[in-house]
Amino acid sequence: MNKSAEAFRTIGEVADELQIPKHVLRFWEGRFPQIRPMKRGGGRRYYRPEDMELLRGIRALLHAEGYTIRGVQKILREHGVEQVKAAAHRVAAAQAAAAPAEPASRKRGRKPVARATATAAQPENKGPEKTVVPVKVQILAAMRELEIARAILLGQPLNATDSADDLKKPRAGRS
Repeated sequence: MNKSAEAFRTIGEVADELQIPKHVLRFWEGRFPQIRPMKRGGGRRYYRPEDMELLRGIRALLHAEGYTIRGVQKILREHGVEQVKAAAHRVAAAQAAAAPAEPASRKRGRKPVARATATAAQPENKGPEKTVVPVKVQILAAMRELEIARAILLGQPLNATDSADDLKKPRAGRS
């Protein structure tokens, strides 16, 4: 069931549209006082279109751009709600630009080899304050992490170069 953009939505509809569990939306209401759904009898929540835009922006900042809740709270405090809403538009535009039209001849969701290689070779730029890690470094770090996990699962002793510090280090590509 598609509703118009101006329609009020229940928490279930919002959760489905944003692909976020209901309890996360309730948690965000506590963390972000700018989210103010209308509440009717029995405490039933109805989200307005403005709430939806703000939720999309918060989701974009947290999930796509890697901000923390405190980081988003700081943006709301210093730059306002409109800046957060704009983040949703930026992420949507970037995703639309990054996803070219799919050829109709694709079978079973497989990517053509040339396009998959080209996509993997392009580093992801997440802003001036975040560094871009080359794909090869990410792959090598992932392989190293898998080797350590395998040794642990098989009960094999870790090599002298493997240490607990290796397990605590952030993986390549994450910040």
